[in-house]
Amino acid sequence: MLNLPIVARRAFSTTPKQLKNKVPEHQKVFQADNGLPVHIKGGTTDVLLYRFTMGITLAGTALSLYWLLFACLPRKKA
Repeated sequence: MLNLPIVARRAFSTTPKQLKNKVPEHQKVFQADNGLPVHIKGGTTDVLLYRFTMGITLAGTALSLYWLLFACLPRKKA
């Protein structure tokens, strides 16, 4: 328990790794005038994520409308 302040001091006193700034490269990709919408310019991964998100959105909307219609209909008396 006495070593905790030493470990914490070491964790925060280390020099950070120098990372390369990739923002200018991404800006060139996304600002290029190639006729693609911005949500597809990132490549195959963006296309798959977009289609998956749209699929979930449409399925959720359809399911919500189904249950709304189901709730509006009168129940059959048995």
